[in-house]
Amino acid sequence: MLARKVILDVDPGIDDAVALCLALFDPRLEVVAVTATGGNVSPQQATLNVQAIIEQLDPPRWPRVGAASSESLPPVDSRNIMGADGLGNAALQVAELQHQHPAEKVICDEVRAAPEEITIITLGPLTNVARAFQRDPGLASQVGRLIMMGGSVDCSGNITAAAEFNIFCDPQSARLVFRSATTKTLVPLDITSRFIMTFDQFDQLPDETSRVGRLLRKILPFAFRSHRQELGLEGIYLHDAVAVLAATNPELFETTEMAADVETEGELTTGATIFDRRRRQVRQWRPNMEVAVGMNLQGVKDAILKGLNQAAKVE
Repeated sequence: MLARKVILDVDPGIDDAVALCLALFDPRLEVVAVTATGGNVSPQQATLNVQAIIEQLDPPRWPRVGAASSESLPPVDSRNIMGADGLGNAALQVAELQHQHPAEKVICDEVRAAPEEITIITLGPLTNVARAFQRDPGLASQVGRLIMMGGSVDCSGNITAAAEFNIFCDPQSARLVFRSATTKTLVPLDITSRFIMTFDQFDQLPDETSRVGRLLRKILPFAFRSHRQELGLEGIYLHDAVAVLAATNPELFETTEMAADVETEGELTTGATIFDRRRRQVRQWRPNMEVAVGMNLQGVKDAILKGLNQAAKVE
């Protein structure tokens, strides 16, 4: 079976780092590029974190790296949950690249090089994808599939009462992407928040004799502490790792076609994802994406642990 070509668009972020551990070593995926965007951390830090994670992991095939635009400063960040550097204050050493390619250019290049073959998996704000679609107006129809971690359907937000973090950070870009002519799958907060990694599962991760194990054991203890102190949880969310499984293990998810848009101006609701679920006879919006509405929780737990342990062996 041919590996699926993917671009991972990330704002690393501890859970983004875990997602990269899964994706970069999965034989079902060919990660052609990893693009950085501001979100959990600043754009500059996001770019450095992408470089640092790839250097730490040293995967069999190195992807292209796309740099985040310094123009896109997110209104909030997650350093209280992720650490000052976004990676649990691991202080990973990395040399900043002198010649950086903008993330949206990398996305355009790779999609145009393999029309309708690329799956873009977005694990942060949708800034880069929106900029790529604006840069190249015909690009949206050339993307094979867009899998987005973001939004919420029936649950409240996690950054405001109404909005999920990724969409809230750049609602204008999210609206542009939601309305684009791209085949889309949304993996919302309702689904990703069902999986919480416990201390018992942490103990089942690869040990420090592998590069994957060393990275995970540097960054995850901070997440366990911050989730307990900030969120009152005895475990950690790995939203982005769950979203990667929508590409590798789609059988673990139940999806339905929905009509979705993003609120960009509401005083209380900016960044909220809105779904027109009225009867077809009165519905004003056409369905524009698949939305994950169910998940095999045990299957997801098993797939994440198995994937991380297999990644350590692939090294």
